[in-house]
Amino acid sequence: MIAGLLPQVSRGLHVSTAAAGWLISGYALTVAVGAIAVTAATASLPQKPVLVGLVALFVAGNLLSALAPGYGVMLLGRVVAALCHGSFFGIGSLVARRLVPPERASRAVALMFTGLTVANVLGVPFGALVGERWGWRATFWAITAIGAVALLAIAVLVPAWAGARGGRADLRTQLRAFRSTQVWLTLTATALGYGGMFGAFSYLAYTFTRVAGFSTTDVAWLLVVYGTGLVVGNIAGGRGADHNRDGTLLVSLAGLAVTLTVFGALASSRPASVILVFLLGVFGFATVPGMITRVTDAAGGVPLAASANVSASNVGNAVGAWAGGLVISAGFGYAAPLFVGAGIVGVGLGVMGVAAWGVVGGGRGMGVGMGTVARTGTGTGTGTVEGGATGGEGRRGTGVVEAREP
Repeated sequence: MIAGLLPQVSRGLHVSTAAAGWLISGYALTVAVGAIAVTAATASLPQKPVLVGLVALFVAGNLLSALAPGYGVMLLGRVVAALCHGSFFGIGSLVARRLVPPERASRAVALMFTGLTVANVLGVPFGALVGERWGWRATFWAITAIGAVALLAIAVLVPAWAGARGGRADLRTQLRAFRSTQVWLTLTATALGYGGMFGAFSYLAYTFTRVAGFSTTDVAWLLVVYGTGLVVGNIAGGRGADHNRDGTLLVSLAGLAVTLTVFGALASSRPASVILVFLLGVFGFATVPGMITRVTDAAGGVPLAASANVSASNVGNAVGAWAGGLVISAGFGYAAPLFVGAGIVGVGLGVMGVAAWGVVGGGRGMGVGMGTVARTGTGTGTGTVEGGATGGEGRRGTGVVEAREP
């Protein structure tokens, strides 16, 4: 949302464009760190109250930004809001998958992340429209109000049993889950997949205007096309991952690498650019539901792993944007980040191939699954569940089973 407001914020707070840019990059860095730190700090707490608290933090951060008398308070507001981001999606994905049978887990995660994809379609134009009409502070007031509605909805509508338990073990035990090779392979593939896509995305406005010849006013609707692709890819990726998770991830990463390569070659063509930016969104976000469920299954369902996946994606975003900037600075042109992105995703595809081979070949780390059973008197139980219930691996494993209402 704030991307469309930076010129107004810069003028309103009397800071340079570069300083205003830190309101975006500072947010992303805080997400990467906060996802791990906040999830670790709340590991033993019931997850529904934690989610309510995280949204309250989001509301407080945006309220600070709306009231900010100067740049320092504005940046503080962005940092406060960002602290909740990674943990909310990490913990929220675990609560979401508890609400459905295990064979629909990736679709549940995809449905939750639909909010994020729709925000990419509506956030920038909505923020720009409100900011243009009533000033940039009005946009933050609107987001504060939306956050308050979300907070109330979670408090009232999310069943207590779905978020009754926090981490299934203390922090030391949760950290022990990161001994799994599969966890690290999945996190690495996530970082590389995101890094390739967003490394190219960061410079798309220049690719559209300097290479394809679109006008600056065309960029907004082209980004809507990209955002629509995100929505489609997210839904398709969730369905595909419930059928065959690793297969869906491999196809999505391969499709993303091919799309970026072809986009780089045809960047000067306007019709091709429209089609390819849509496919960039589709293949780029089709990996999200499967990566989330894969890493949490590999880690035995600990919340820290889901949040670490969000951190990995933000680290990938930063590295990808940095690599794209390097080739532009080196004089290779504004289509070059697309080829760099393709190379990064290609490495991610290789890592994902190794991870998938490890599962098929009997690799460790995917034998723990999150299943569902009828609620017992104590609210928890253990049993034998499909070790890859959401991944289509077809193996059986014994694991801790989350309880849910029958």
